[in-house]
Amino acid sequence: MEIVTKEEFLLEEIKYLRLIEEGAVFIHPTDTIYGIGCDATNEKAVQRVRGIKQRASMPFSVIAPSERWIFENCEVSTEGEKWLEKLPGPYTLIFRLKSASAVAPAVNLGSKTLGVRMPKHWVADVVAELGFPIVSTSANVTGEPYMTSAEDLDEGIRQKVDFIVYEGEKQGKPSTIVKLFEKEVEVVER
Repeated sequence: MEIVTKEEFLLEEIKYLRLIEEGAVFIHPTDTIYGIGCDATNEKAVQRVRGIKQRASMPFSVIAPSERWIFENCEVSTEGEKWLEKLPGPYTLIFRLKSASAVAPAVNLGSKTLGVRMPKHWVADVVAELGFPIVSTSANVTGEPYMTSAEDLDEGIRQKVDFIVYEGEKQGKPSTIVKLFEKEVEVVER
């Protein structure tokens, strides 16, 4: 496992993108906190994230590669379109999923919905370059404090990921969840 800065990651971006395409599990910064990520279309990699987080149930959200990808794979209502205008930003928008094959089954565990993010952060540009979604779930064991700095990263997680992109301490909190798949929109602050 290696720890790299944003500059080191971008300098060797082709290497890291290839690792992600090959199924690497990694910790990445966002506009809120640090997340554990992997190719959201790779079932084996997503199952690995589930094991690392000790999270057998509850769907994962993804960072979408583009707004177009969201429209192609999710049912976006008029209200959903209004929320999409707030992206990029610190929101996880939960839509009804049009295409179950858009993500690996372990991402949403058979749920007919998918949480999507487009953070206001350079990592969103990396996902756009990849052209496929990546899992983005808080870098912690389920139920434990989330990672905002290298000092509070669980040692068990540190040893199980392939690489960490670290850019210093984060002052954020997890993204706000907006449920857009029912008749009434529900906003869940965390």
